[in-house]
Amino acid sequence: MSPNGSDRSPRRPMRRKLLQALTAGLVLATATGCTWEDFPRLGMPTPTTEEAPRILSLWQGSWAAALAVGVLVWGLILWSAFFHRRSRTKVEVPPQTRYNVPIEALYTVVPILIVSVLFYFTARDESKLLELEDKPDVTVNVVGFQWSWCFNYIENVEGSTGDAKKAKELDAVPDRYREDFPADAGGVYTCGTPGEENPQTGNPGPTLWLPEGKRVRFVLTSRDVIHSFWVVPFLMKQDVIPGHTNAFEVTPNREGTFLGKCAELCGVDHSRMLFNVKVVSPERYEQHLKDLAKKGQTGYVPAGIAQTSHEKNRETNNL
Repeated sequence: MSPNGSDRSPRRPMRRKLLQALTAGLVLATATGCTWEDFPRLGMPTPTTEEAPRILSLWQGSWAAALAVGVLVWGLILWSAFFHRRSRTKVEVPPQTRYNVPIEALYTVVPILIVSVLFYFTARDESKLLELEDKPDVTVNVVGFQWSWCFNYIENVEGSTGDAKKAKELDAVPDRYREDFPADAGGVYTCGTPGEENPQTGNPGPTLWLPEGKRVRFVLTSRDVIHSFWVVPFLMKQDVIPGHTNAFEVTPNREGTFLGKCAELCGVDHSRMLFNVKVVSPERYEQHLKDLAKKGQTGYVPAGIAQTSHEKNRETNNL
């Protein structure tokens, strides 16, 4: 008898619990803001570069593998719960099975196979995404600092004289990247502040301009601590490390203004390290560089902390 004096058992029937669980799952699946077009991306934004679909495919494959494992595990749990529950009429202890070599071998081999497959596709895609061409169409030195970003456009711009390959401000960039800089690239730059906003969208942070359809190399340097350069719809991010230079390349294939942020906890105002990426036609991009030169933003801002001897030796040994 229950504490309130009724004959009803305090344990609710399994059927009611199952119905409540299914209802909760249905609410979670339908109460989000996603449309049917968004659902196949599984939370990822619409890709805006030629390389991003590879990342999206890896993300979707990982979800498919996780779902398959989840269905198997949930199925075994439910099967055990329903078909091996205690009988209402029999109270004896059921037979105990201590060892089953085939099953033990199965749950050892299967996880190893799953991890191996995930590792293969991850390593394959990572190596492809980090490939660098000999001569990219555009090179931008991204400089992270507390608490904003600077962008050095390493270009031969009318009204700007100099040579990026010899510029002291870019000494932090290793020679293996500088040798791909265009000849006589006087360059222009833009630097942001945390309180800056994009005039078109009102989004906070400085705006990086890129040309549509051109292969862009980002050379990432830091002036102080570790940051992370992340353009959200590019589906690609990489750490910005003092004393070490990272680089990757993308080809934007959709015009628009997109959000970017620092994805590495870098201090008290980390949340303010926001920026925008404006992808425009090549003609508008060239005009923007000329406009920066007319404003006097010629040359380059210091790229950051130079590479240590240890890091230079490591890179030399890995070439």
